Amino acid sequence: MSDQIKILWADDEIDLLKPQLFFLEKKGYAVTTVTNGHDALDALDENNDIDVVFLDESMPGLTGLETLSRIKEKYTQMPIVMITKNEAENLMEEAIGSQIDDYLIKPVNPNQILLTLKKLIDNKRLVSEKTASDYQQEFRQIGMDINSNLSFEEWVGIYRKIINWEIKLDQSDTPQMKDILNMQKQEANSEFSKFVMKRYEDWMTNEDGPIMSHNLMKEKVFPQMDDSKPTIFLLLDNLRYDQWKIIEPILMENFRVEEEDYFYSILPTSTQYSRNAIFSGMLPNDIYKHHKDLWVFDHEKEGKNNHEGELFEKQVKRIVRKELKTQYVKVTNAHKAKQFSDNIHNYLNNDITVVVYNFIDMMSHARTEMEVLKELAGDEKAYRSLTRSWFLNSPLWLSLEKIVDKDIQLFVTTDHGTIRVNQPSKVVGDKDTTTNLRYKTGRSLKFNNKDVLAINDPEKVGLPKVNLSSTYIFAKPDVYFLYPNNYNYYNNFYRDTFQHGGISLEEVICPFVRLSSK
Repeated sequence: MSDQIKILWADDEIDLLKPQLFFLEKKGYAVTTVTNGHDALDALDENNDIDVVFLDESMPGLTGLETLSRIKEKYTQMPIVMITKNEAENLMEEAIGSQIDDYLIKPVNPNQILLTLKKLIDNKRLVSEKTASDYQQEFRQIGMDINSNLSFEEWVGIYRKIINWEIKLDQSDTPQMKDILNMQKQEANSEFSKFVMKRYEDWMTNEDGPIMSHNLMKEKVFPQMDDSKPTIFLLLDNLRYDQWKIIEPILMENFRVEEEDYFYSILPTSTQYSRNAIFSGMLPNDIYKHHKDLWVFDHEKEGKNNHEGELFEKQVKRIVRKELKTQYVKVTNAHKAKQFSDNIHNYLNNDITVVVYNFIDMMSHARTEMEVLKELAGDEKAYRSLTRSWFLNSPLWLSLEKIVDKDIQLFVTTDHGTIRVNQPSKVVGDKDTTTNLRYKTGRSLKFNNKDVLAINDPEKVGLPKVNLSSTYIFAKPDVYFLYPNNYNYYNNFYRDTFQHGGISLEEVICPFVRLSSK
């Protein structure tokens, strides 16, 4: 072996184990032997490069379990294999409770030893190598698919494949493979943005496109509602597909996934547009035309999502056409999270309760502002990990656990995703031009054409005009817009931050999941 694995074997009958020791040395392992627990502890103190300990359970003096306990006190991560003459259940339970990593029954078979070592020491390497090998085999196929005139359904399949490999490679120590995957993801995003630019106007004017924000409730939620059980529609602002896959195992402890689907967010992939479209069942320009009092333009000071509850009630009356007991709940801080948790059982009296939970959006904004969060969530892997940690310890999960014994229907979705940006692009506009980093709307905008999708007639894609010369521009993947003023400062400030509003797989393709109580 190039990096020789070092084993410490403690057994008062070590002389009887010569065949096993010879077998291990022949296989390239280095074995240090001792005959009692005290010597085992001394050997660990003297040799800080021991990889695994084999520990006899029935040594005189300091027993195997006592030795195990002392080793774990000092070397918490040390893999320990307990070797015993009997399979007494209480003994095994005590050993397992004391954090042994495996156990073997005497007489010890050499091949069993080898299997244990492979499992404990080589497992991570073997999994990494297998994952990297499997991705290498699929790399060429994904590359061919990306450039083969995909449909909107097929783009979802490609995105899911890339994310699944990204999550698998998180667990493996293969930085080279991760770099290759990142390059492939960038290529996929580049082709996807071209695809959206070519098809987007058609999607707005005919019914051949994907389900999008404005018809999500009509197509995916209302038809699934059941008079016999309450529905909770949970929208996690800014939830990407990879973040869904990270929290999915937690939810599956108490809920059953009935359907894992998707929808495409409208442009701009930002809260004001996509979320208002979801709750109104309308494109933004239709909201503006039919409910002028409920639409707020970007340049206006008022909150842009203050009327979601009203818009949702109007959609229910328009689409469902029967009396439903509805409630809209928005959770934006710890106090409201506690209120939500305290009232969770009351919401089950409604036919449908819409819950907007804002933590993930706040996390991405906080990461931009706070250096410590930038370090904690330095890349996609860390961002996913932070999402999982939040969800597992959140009042939201605590609230859902309170109703696991109730027969409910739960939808989990989002309004749009977010992408980590790295390519600045200069934009010039007047004082009323919007401040969002991934889309702009205003008059007389000047920009780099290669970085954007420009919409000169917003009404064709369901967007309202502030004035006759209004233009919208949407950033392609990885791009963020900056004004020439203080360019270098803002370039450094916003580089490598998570933003939304533009065109990318991460922002546009949104998870939509239907769950039921187990």
